Amino acid sequence: MSRVPSLSSPFLLGFDEIERVLDRVGKAADGYPPYNIERVPREGNRPERLRITLAIAGFTRDQLEVTVEENQLIIRGRQQDDKSRQYIHRGIAARQFQRTFVLADGMEVSGADLKNGLLSVDLVRPELERVVKSISIKECD
Repeated sequence: MSRVPSLSSPFLLGFDEIERVLDRVGKAADGYPPYNIERVPREGNRPERLRITLAIAGFTRDQLEVTVEENQLIIRGRQQDDKSRQYIHRGIAARQFQRTFVLADGMEVSGADLKNGLLSVDLVRPELERVVKSISIKECD
């Protein structure tokens, strides 16, 4: 069965990479850890930014890793089981996670902080200037 591309319009040329990104995003549907994405308005000389907040109670800063690889923000958490404890009931599992967010070209991570079990990562999109380019038309015989 052949797959019909979602960006198959003849007016959308060169968007093959976007289709691959959409496929990749669709496969990363694990629900842990839960997260929010919010728009943080411009404050003084700081530009408008996006903030991703993940609920990661029980993780310390040393157990977390935030990286950007090939236009992807990757957040990883690694916890080790404490073998010295004997649980009567265990509802909080020590688990690992990896959460991936695909970033548009030009998006930059401006910082991350951990407070009260919430990891916040701020993203900034530099304002692009509008470019209009005139193309000369050659006359051919």
